Amino acid sequence: MDSRITFLKSVELFKDLSSGELQLVAERINACVFEKDTFLFTTESPRDRIFVIKSGEVSLTRIDSFGEEKRLVTFRAGDFLGEGALGSELKHSTSAKANSKSEIFSLNQSFFNENGAITLKVFSKITEVISRRMRYANAKTIHSAGQYLSGKTRTEHDLLGYKEVPDDQFYGIQTLRAVENFNISGVTLNYYPLIIDALAMVKKGAALANHDLGLLPTPIKDAIVQACDEITHSKYHYHFVVDMIQGGAGTSTNMNANEVIANRALEILGHQKGEYDYCHPNNHVNLSQSTNDAYPTAVKIALVNSRSKIIPVLQDLIAAFRAKGQEFAHIIKMGRTQLQDAVPMTLGQEFEAWAYTLGEEVQRIEQNANLFLEVNMGATAIGTGINADPRYSGLVINHLRDITGLNIVLADNLVEATQDTGAFIMFSASIKRLAVKLSKISNDLRLLSSGPRAGFNEINLPPMQPGSSIMPGKVNPVIPEVVNQIAFKVIGNDLTVTLAAEAGQLELNVMEPVIIQSLFESIDMLINGMKTLNYKCVSGITANEKVCKSYVANSIGLVTALNPVLGYEICSDLAKTALATGGSVYDLVLERKLMTREALDEALKPENMLKPQFMS
Repeated sequence: MDSRITFLKSVELFKDLSSGELQLVAERINACVFEKDTFLFTTESPRDRIFVIKSGEVSLTRIDSFGEEKRLVTFRAGDFLGEGALGSELKHSTSAKANSKSEIFSLNQSFFNENGAITLKVFSKITEVISRRMRYANAKTIHSAGQYLSGKTRTEHDLLGYKEVPDDQFYGIQTLRAVENFNISGVTLNYYPLIIDALAMVKKGAALANHDLGLLPTPIKDAIVQACDEITHSKYHYHFVVDMIQGGAGTSTNMNANEVIANRALEILGHQKGEYDYCHPNNHVNLSQSTNDAYPTAVKIALVNSRSKIIPVLQDLIAAFRAKGQEFAHIIKMGRTQLQDAVPMTLGQEFEAWAYTLGEEVQRIEQNANLFLEVNMGATAIGTGINADPRYSGLVINHLRDITGLNIVLADNLVEATQDTGAFIMFSASIKRLAVKLSKISNDLRLLSSGPRAGFNEINLPPMQPGSSIMPGKVNPVIPEVVNQIAFKVIGNDLTVTLAAEAGQLELNVMEPVIIQSLFESIDMLINGMKTLNYKCVSGITANEKVCKSYVANSIGLVTALNPVLGYEICSDLAKTALATGGSVYDLVLERKLMTREALDEALKPENMLKPQFMS
């Protein structure tokens, strides 16, 4: 019982309780062991207890709109969750799963109903926690800031002076200054886990290289490496809190990584956060580096790795269009140029063309992402390699290859590589090109589904929501519309990248943060847009076969097929007369006895107009 009380004293939720109250809680709290991958609670289960982690690790997860499980935050010993159970009849909106064998204490809601004084104190703590979470919340997800900001602080200093840093945070004073200075977009580093993971990879590679050179003692190297490995396994991401758009050419991002890694390494070494004599953000984690080589190398690795996120989604969309192409292969329709009737084709050919044009973008993204494999590690400040051992670049590149699994190479000219942003321009162009194609396809889908009575009405898009607050029965093509808007944003981001790349001066381009933010925003939006287009639109498209065939039967465009037989002049007159009288080309040919019915039927078979025919 004493051990329970000692542990409960360390949990923020119970810090205001008296000894007697802690004793009562310890007597009523239930202990349970959860094996790895078992759930403490699941989405829509009742909120009926508070959970406190005694040992082990628990992840809070949520299923997104595409059915994928997303990890929101990881809880460890001393953390608590499910606090919404107090006084709430709502059900859980998330799930909690043990990442490892975990000992969990739980306190049923009934306990709080019976102990008013304790309830008030605990509720007061919960209110503080929720208030702090709201300050760190962002609009994209339930912020991994399911973090707990305690009242305890530690004093840190930099060249500008001293500041109090929340003691349960792994970042330090320079990160705190950046948070205060750059409240710009509200989009923080933890929006993009690929960047955080790549920063950790770069810092791990640097630590290993510095150790090889005898510059970093083994215990410090091991602690830094362990901290970096933990980060790449999705831990501590919520401590990366700097705005993506920032002054300083990425220094705040680099220092956010240095401080988080240093403070976690200090814990591993058995020291307190902020005891930088034992592991320093600059002297150890940033050893042999500058922001000007570590930051661009990290974001390049992140952008290369973004291929594994965007390309599978693109390939799924391509497969969906190709499947529809096969499904609609037998449906004859009129092709159109300049929105005017042209010649017959199949609806399947139309969908297959969309699949093919998007397929080209897989190769384009792959090619341009490979430009990021050339990095400038060892360049330090401007490319001269000041404060780095001449052997360092080769060593760190080899380690980065092992860590990332990528064929990373060192730039031939580090001064040029430190100031050049050409690879970002090329990659942005490939992302823009994909967006333009998606927007064009969305325009086509909107046209082909227009109507249903006064438009093309050749296909039906899945109805997703009522389309008007005043017109009953109206359903709009909302999914292609949102893809159009995503494309406009991506095109705008490409212009931002271009202007920022042009704005670089002398030995460094300080505009890299907005380049990176623009690229990752575009990638993120395109991934979500393509998933939405696939699952909520393309996969559910149906064809109006009779409408398609009636357009072919009544189209003046059929006269093109008679050109080889009757000649251009006669066919032009037939088209003009049919258009003026409202008659059909077919009837006019027979009336003028230009061809026999048998010959005309053969020439005007739509299936004979879908591909080249031998002319002799």
